[in-house]
Amino acid sequence: MATITPIPATLIPGDGIGPEITAATLMALDALGAPFVWDRQVAGAAGVASCGDPLPPACLNSIRKTKLALKGPLETPIGGGYRSSNVRLREEFKLYANLRPALTLIPGGRYENIDLVMVRENNEGLYMGYEHFIPIDGDPHAVGMSTGINTRQGCRRIVHFAFDYAIRKGRKKVTVVHKANIMKALTGIFLETARQIYEEEYKDKIAFEECIVDACAMKLVMNPWQFDVLVTTNLFGDILSDQIAGLVGGLGMAPGANIGENAAIFEAVHGSAPDIAGQGIANPIALMLAAAMMLDHVGRLDLGNLLRRSINETLNEDKVRTGDLGGSASTLEFATALVERIKENK
Repeated sequence: MATITPIPATLIPGDGIGPEITAATLMALDALGAPFVWDRQVAGAAGVASCGDPLPPACLNSIRKTKLALKGPLETPIGGGYRSSNVRLREEFKLYANLRPALTLIPGGRYENIDLVMVRENNEGLYMGYEHFIPIDGDPHAVGMSTGINTRQGCRRIVHFAFDYAIRKGRKKVTVVHKANIMKALTGIFLETARQIYEEEYKDKIAFEECIVDACAMKLVMNPWQFDVLVTTNLFGDILSDQIAGLVGGLGMAPGANIGENAAIFEAVHGSAPDIAGQGIANPIALMLAAAMMLDHVGRLDLGNLLRRSINETLNEDKVRTGDLGGSASTLEFATALVERIKENK
């Protein structure tokens, strides 16, 4: 029997339903024999409770060491000047690429056979947070201003990532989504860079098209099958990736990866759902699919594909589904059924 090299990784269960879906995901990974050796850390509201910081130094140091993390949803405390922990993680580790696949798992919905990938630039645009107020006539918030910044380097990096990912995965087309007709500088540089890179490096390798963001939103509703891989700037990607998740059943089915040159963090993209926390009814599939992406990332496509196949069979052959998917299974019951499927498929 071949020796499996352990892979150190940071585990952040998160807040709300995070610990429940993390426990379910670990059950599946253990059944697979996944090679991860976990360093468990806290962040978000749990980080504030433990040490007054939603991103404790111990958590950041762990990711610096492992360069790999699986993360449940984090709650950003309201007030107190706390910034989004997710945004801070992306900035801290220069996780420039947000990868959001959307694949139909349960047939019979409003949209069938969806297979889309959103590649979102993660560190620039309006999310850089260059904002301020201008006081007028005693009103300290009379004018709100925000400055978005896209750099040529940042545009090149994400466009290269999108084309390379699409070709590596055998996809057929990349669509660059923009608003260069109006925002001629901020998204014009993005479109201009994408055109240049395609002509110079990818023209004979894959198809390419352009789409204005509002038209793209409409087309995703009317005929999503015309798209394959989409690449866009930060804010547009944030909005459209949730729309794409809606085509396949919602955020409970939506995994995400945040990838940089020296680190990668995989996550369920939905929120912490404190209203159902502790009830054992949360859908763990988004985090499980994120774990499958994590396995792909470390070169264990065999285990990633086995996990995805077993999830599909648990949903569609065994008909074990959580309440948000029309079933009655608890989080633990779904995980238990999935583990049995994994054992049968190994």
